[in-house]
Amino acid sequence: MSTTQAHEQTRKLVQAAAAACEDKKGEDTRILELDPIDSGLSDFFLITSATNDRQAIAIADEIEYRLKKEFGAMPHSVEGRRQGDWILLDYVDFVAHVFLTERRAFYDLERLRKSARPLTPAEFDAELKEALAAKTRAARDKAEAKPKKQAATPKTKKPADTKVSAKKKVASKAVAKKTAIKR
Repeated sequence: MSTTQAHEQTRKLVQAAAAACEDKKGEDTRILELDPIDSGLSDFFLITSATNDRQAIAIADEIEYRLKKEFGAMPHSVEGRRQGDWILLDYVDFVAHVFLTERRAFYDLERLRKSARPLTPAEFDAELKEALAAKTRAARDKAEAKPKKQAATPKTKKPADTKVSAKKKVASKAVAKKTAIKR
């Protein structure tokens, strides 16, 4: 898989995880596109808030369930599920953080990652759709640029060709008979 395909796959995973957060009423969901120079491990952080620990666990469970069901992706590690105040799901190329609102304000990951580009899930979806549309346009342009080959007309056998092949068959049968008689 090429790096662009892997990056596109990661974007789809993040998009599905953000949708899971929204479905479970996660608040203030943000996607941080991390600077490749600043972060060597992950491409994205998904950060969302929950009002209580049960909701935080439900959001984390929904992210895990949805990514497993739709993409077959399992988190590399999960931290904090038991306490429920900060749950971290590490999918290597992106990390999902599910915070209680007060914990999120205390740790303030968005401030710590100043070089990251913050996006809302809607902005993220629009970028992904635009990237896919650009890829489709490029593929169409490439297909149109290739010269079209003219369809080859099927060759028909001439009557003389048919006679020659019939003579060859008769000759091969005669040789077979002679060798059978000699034995």
